[in-house]
Amino acid sequence: MEEKAYTPDEVAQLFQISKHTVYELIKRGELQAFKIGNKMRIEHAELERFKNNTKAPAKKNPTEPTGAPSNPAPSIRLSGSHDFLVEHFAKQAATTLNLQIQPSYIGSLEGLMMLYRGQCDVAAIHLLDPNSQEYNLPFIHQLFIYESILVLRLAARQQGFIVANGNPKNIQDFPDLTRSDVQFVNRQKGAGTRFLLDSKLSSYGIDPSKINGYSTEEWNHLSAASYISRGMADTAFGIQSAASHLGLDFIPVAKENFDLVFRFTAENKQSLTDLIQYLQSTSFKDSLTNLEGYDISELGKITYQTSQTEDTTTC
Repeated sequence: MEEKAYTPDEVAQLFQISKHTVYELIKRGELQAFKIGNKMRIEHAELERFKNNTKAPAKKNPTEPTGAPSNPAPSIRLSGSHDFLVEHFAKQAATTLNLQIQPSYIGSLEGLMMLYRGQCDVAAIHLLDPNSQEYNLPFIHQLFIYESILVLRLAARQQGFIVANGNPKNIQDFPDLTRSDVQFVNRQKGAGTRFLLDSKLSSYGIDPSKINGYSTEEWNHLSAASYISRGMADTAFGIQSAASHLGLDFIPVAKENFDLVFRFTAENKQSLTDLIQYLQSTSFKDSLTNLEGYDISELGKITYQTSQTEDTTTC
């Protein structure tokens, strides 16, 4: 039997919250949804995952002997950029390692800041430093001075223009975005894709106010790409895999590095060590399929670590 998919209205009724709250959860990436035409749907399995991740800790039974083991599954908070490989990694690792992984797809910069503030354990980022044209490490070096940090390469990704089949507006480069007949859809401030876009616009001397739709923001690649599939925009700047998911065309512009940043504490050290070893394992690499737009030749490579982490992982 096919699994039921719920509307936002039905989800709001199930959780006794407003429909606006449901859309905010989807927008922030805390609740994963998909679109059929212009209708939003949420799978039953996703509702169960969300419900389990947001459960309050169970109250201790007063009749239970003091010190009785409860052995709950360890919980790891992952924040940052949305990516299909990150989603896959979180699901596979949670099952394989018996971990509770709580993802929050809120953009690279906010994810890294949450890691800096100790509000998550892993950040998923792809942030281009416009001065050095280097990804991720310049931001990490500025923020993390005394913390125990390790950075692992997940993949290199193709970023570019997502367009309708056949590229009817003949969009080839950034100056085309300023044409009056081109409607654009953007990513939110703080997204790594927005960093790259703004860096490119600056290098071309393009005023963003000249771009129709520059202020229209979406919170993940698939949502932005769906504007093109529904005919609501002509192009978005995003990853090739989002175009492939919706059967759209793609014009490559840049290859970027997508990394996972782990911050070790006494409480999460064992869980993070297990996560890292799983990411570096052959079994995880063998689980990866449909890799159009990704280069995983450096999957699991340590690109930076502080001295405190050197005895924790293998290369």
